[in-house]
Amino acid sequence: MLEEVADELTVGYVGPMASEYVPSGIPFLRSQNVEPLRVMQDDIKFITPDFHKRISKSALSPGDVVIVRTGKPGACTVMPDSLPVANCSDLVIVRCGKKLDARFLAYYVNTVAAHHVSAHLVGAVQQHFNVGSARKLKMLLPEIGEQRAIASVLGSLDDKIELNRRMNETLEALAQSLFKSWFVDFDPVRSKMPGKSPSSLEPATASLFPDQFQDSELGEIPKGWTVKSIEEVSSRVAIGPFGSSIKVETFVSEGMPIISGQHLHGLMLEDSTFNFITQAHAEQLKNSIVQRGDVVFTHAGNIGQVAFIPEHSRYERYIISQRQFFMRCDLSQVTPSFITLYFKSHEGQHRLLANTSSSGVPSIARPVTNLRSIQLTIPSKPVLDAFQDFVRPLLIRVRHNDEESRRLAALRDALLPKLLSGELRVPAKSTDAS
Repeated sequence: MLEEVADELTVGYVGPMASEYVPSGIPFLRSQNVEPLRVMQDDIKFITPDFHKRISKSALSPGDVVIVRTGKPGACTVMPDSLPVANCSDLVIVRCGKKLDARFLAYYVNTVAAHHVSAHLVGAVQQHFNVGSARKLKMLLPEIGEQRAIASVLGSLDDKIELNRRMNETLEALAQSLFKSWFVDFDPVRSKMPGKSPSSLEPATASLFPDQFQDSELGEIPKGWTVKSIEEVSSRVAIGPFGSSIKVETFVSEGMPIISGQHLHGLMLEDSTFNFITQAHAEQLKNSIVQRGDVVFTHAGNIGQVAFIPEHSRYERYIISQRQFFMRCDLSQVTPSFITLYFKSHEGQHRLLANTSSSGVPSIARPVTNLRSIQLTIPSKPVLDAFQDFVRPLLIRVRHNDEESRRLAALRDALLPKLLSGELRVPAKSTDAS
């Protein structure tokens, strides 16, 4: 059992936290920051060094293994070197020692031990995986050298997955940079104004932009462009179902995939692991069904998230969770990528989060009404088409990288049981290896 080979098993801090968060300080991980084999650092909270010392029992160091208790029970990763000091709540903490390799344990918990986690979930409203169940996890454990060898083989696949992820971040950053230049800073227009430097764009593209500005409700915008509300450029805006409509006990092994915040980290929907409800159940909640091209937002919890469902998504239709809402674009005026990039911009985030409440769970007040009322600058159709021509190849590359990463992850997860059973063997690494 895990408790017999780990040096220590404990649990993260349990207690009220809202008043302890500060703008900067010691990183404080919550369950939403932990994905299988990865720490998500884009929404980490911070605590003061003094509070960190007061709750030192839940302090984290590189090499510690953390397992999510609630939200995504069983999601497991190793604390990276990039977080030399951290603290946490709602996580099981495992310190492995000399008999257990940390990376091997993380792979084991995320794959082989999934049935143990699901069989030991407790709680009627929000199910969780507790530290006692983690202690009793039975393991088929090779000697330490073979553990390291197995982790090395699987790690080579993860290295490629990580490379794809970083490449996608770069590609999406390029799209965001171009959006900001064209539609926030209006660089092509400014470059065509008398006395300004010539545009760096190709002449044919530069010719699509005007050479002067006009006044509008949002200030100066390029001449001939318009200001419209989301309501005017969408065919539909709607919210997810009531919280009681989708419960853990309604999940099934296949059916309608449920979109939650974990799928909205990038520019496009992350078509990764989903929970499902039956098609019949989904039809009862048909007002919350989304499709390819829809833009999905988070209105409670990790507010400000936004991503669109690409035209080649894994599924034709999804259902959003109770913390999401969405808009369906009027494609004659705007595109899903344009809208998503707008709401990922500083200006778009400011307007999206203008009516938020930080008491209790952070949330956007009246999210549908608020979204419909937001105004933004709409470019001419030729400029929008030119922008799509620039961005489309970037998004295609992102999608191909995502598809490759899913295949590699499936291969990685399939390899571990074969390596444990001896069906496949790898040379053991020295037990003196670090």
